[in-house]
Amino acid sequence: MLQERTEPAWIDAFETVLRRCAVQPGDTVAILGETQSRPVLLALAQLAAARVGARTFTLTLPSVFAAAGEPVSRSTGASPVIQQLAPVIAALAGCTLVLDCTVEGLMHAPELPAILKGNGSAQPRIVYVSNEHPEALMRLLPDDATEARVKDHVKRLRGARTMRVTSAAGTDLSISLQGAVAGGNWGSTTRPGTLTHWPGGLVLAFPAAGSVNGTLVLAEGDVNLTFKRYVERAITLTIENDHVTRIDGSGVDAELLRSHYAAWNEKEAYAVSHIGYGLNDAARWDSMALYDKRDFNGTELRAFAGNFLYSTGANEVAGRHTRGHFDFPLRHCTVQLDGATVIDAGQVVAA
Repeated sequence: MLQERTEPAWIDAFETVLRRCAVQPGDTVAILGETQSRPVLLALAQLAAARVGARTFTLTLPSVFAAAGEPVSRSTGASPVIQQLAPVIAALAGCTLVLDCTVEGLMHAPELPAILKGNGSAQPRIVYVSNEHPEALMRLLPDDATEARVKDHVKRLRGARTMRVTSAAGTDLSISLQGAVAGGNWGSTTRPGTLTHWPGGLVLAFPAAGSVNGTLVLAEGDVNLTFKRYVERAITLTIENDHVTRIDGSGVDAELLRSHYAAWNEKEAYAVSHIGYGLNDAARWDSMALYDKRDFNGTELRAFAGNFLYSTGANEVAGRHTRGHFDFPLRHCTVQLDGATVIDAGQVVAA
């Protein structure tokens, strides 16, 4: 297991991201953490910000845990640590940049809009530093090629009316993109009022209600990122009007999935959150095999080039809210936008 200490190469990586985010000497950088954050990420963020001459402060909030009897949820992208504390929101809203080192990130946190709105004289941008071991972050630095590729596919996704996803394993999904909110992420941002996450390299859409129907087959080697587990026996999900209505399959993979979905005891947990695909050539599908579970958050598996990412859980666009969340990166799928193939059997099609 790699040790978590402040290696010079890891400070360099954080500095690179800050400079790609156009942080200037004298800018105010907030480092947001929680009691369960990786201490090394907070230290690396502070050292890198000092290198570029930024003025920094660190907020470390108490981590929030599930109450007795509630399901464990560590894969929502909606950190609950701020708890609507007005002084915390005001402090973050007044910064140039927030380095978000919370465990789950502020991507879907309820306080995010107020933070990104700013305080009248400032409007921050946020980089969620995914809760990975620093070695993975260093390998997956943002770069010009990935940024250009993601921007191109964001335009395609926003301009499309339909997405169809098929695979030799039996996946056949029809997705309406009308009314969807689409975007992309390449790991850095220079625009006030925006959020990115590092590592990046993927495009996503949050479909409107009633947009997704068909069959999703999780084949051997596909990934259940909520459980940080490669699928070993195929699972077939029947999806009707956005919701998983059947989970077919034998073995522990299917049993675990059925058990955790049922634990939430709410229909929204079975509904689509977002769909998209990975575009990061540096990210690897097999990397999860090389890390202990505690060292690994799985953003690399969401971003590896050619994967189709299907997620269930909260979807603000469709008006659905739940703490239950699954991310399923699938290999070997074909993705078409309005009939034009953008991913061909797991390979990104050149523009």
